Amino acid sequence: MAALLEIHDLAVYYGAIQALKAVTITVEPGEIVTLIGSNGAGKTTSLRCISRLINPRAGDIIYDGVSLLRRRPDEVVRQGIAHVPEGRRILSRLSVQDNLRLGAYSRHDRAAVRGDLDEQYVRFPILAQRRSQLAGTLSGGEQQMLAIARALMSRPRLLLLDEPSLGLAPIIVRDIFRIIRTLNAEGVTVLLVEQNAQLALQTAHRGYVLETGEVIFAGAAAQLIDDERVKKAYLG
Repeated sequence: MAALLEIHDLAVYYGAIQALKAVTITVEPGEIVTLIGSNGAGKTTSLRCISRLINPRAGDIIYDGVSLLRRRPDEVVRQGIAHVPEGRRILSRLSVQDNLRLGAYSRHDRAAVRGDLDEQYVRFPILAQRRSQLAGTLSGGEQQMLAIARALMSRPRLLLLDEPSLGLAPIIVRDIFRIIRTLNAEGVTVLLVEQNAQLALQTAHRGYVLETGEVIFAGAAAQLIDDERVKKAYLG
């Protein structure tokens, strides 16, 4: 099976500081792949490159057989990639429903958009109850659900999730990861960046460990959980 996403030898600089050093990652259709590592390892930078929010200095990003390097961020969304950024970035002064509608800004199939809106309310019942509420007044967990639901409104094949558990209570984190597994079972491929390495590896099929911009370990998630080096450095 051909990979859905291939990152080849990606190099990124912030000024004189090199954030990514020849990073190579693949994501197969139907997988959950996780990137773990300490703060500053290059995980968020990797996702931002895929979304075309950052231009790499070297390397390539191949999605569904086509390079993304000449694509604008809105074109990447139209090709089937949705990004839920760290910190959620919901539009706090708009209603829940308006946030969701904006997730479908690239689509013109209005009847299908209405159907997908209803589907998100079924998937996230709390958002249905809050549909007219300003998004900024939601709890942290509700805002994370809104950010995921908004991304799903673009009907992505590949969902990029950046730190979905950040700042959330454990019971809410369990709900969020249950939703991630359900989405994957429904056919959405997921590339997950997550500070909770144990939870990420328990959820994913495969993983990559980044350290100071380089991939230092890669393999099946179950193997990484049992790797003594990974345990010592990232699993406590």
